[in-house]
Amino acid sequence: MENYSLFFVGMVACLISFATATPGIATFYTKYVPSACFGNQDQGKMIAAAGDALWDNGTVCGKMFNVTCRGPRNPVPHPCTGKSVTVKIADHCPGCPSTIDLSREAFTIIANPVAGIINVDYKQYA
Repeated sequence: MENYSLFFVGMVACLISFATATPGIATFYTKYVPSACFGNQDQGKMIAAAGDALWDNGTVCGKMFNVTCRGPRNPVPHPCTGKSVTVKIADHCPGCPSTIDLSREAFTIIANPVAGIINVDYKQYA
């Protein structure tokens, strides 16, 4: 019986670790084509560029991430809308101050673009 209890606790711990999001920083950009991942192929508006921390030599290209605003990084009060957005990684943002550089359209869903830079939680979307 003890082995089953220990196994159950271990499984729950694993599931929680997969379900938790990673804290990061988001900014936005407005020129989507060409991109590092897809060249001149338009990937729509719900896209993002990976900062160096996510880029991993391009292995993140095409992956989907769910991003939620968690608060301001500058004096703009209450930038978050309370919504989340799912974006596809279409580009690389080398040297960016952010973890993830969202399209302006995606950023606007989760925060007031006047903020320019926000704290976020993100996780890869299955």
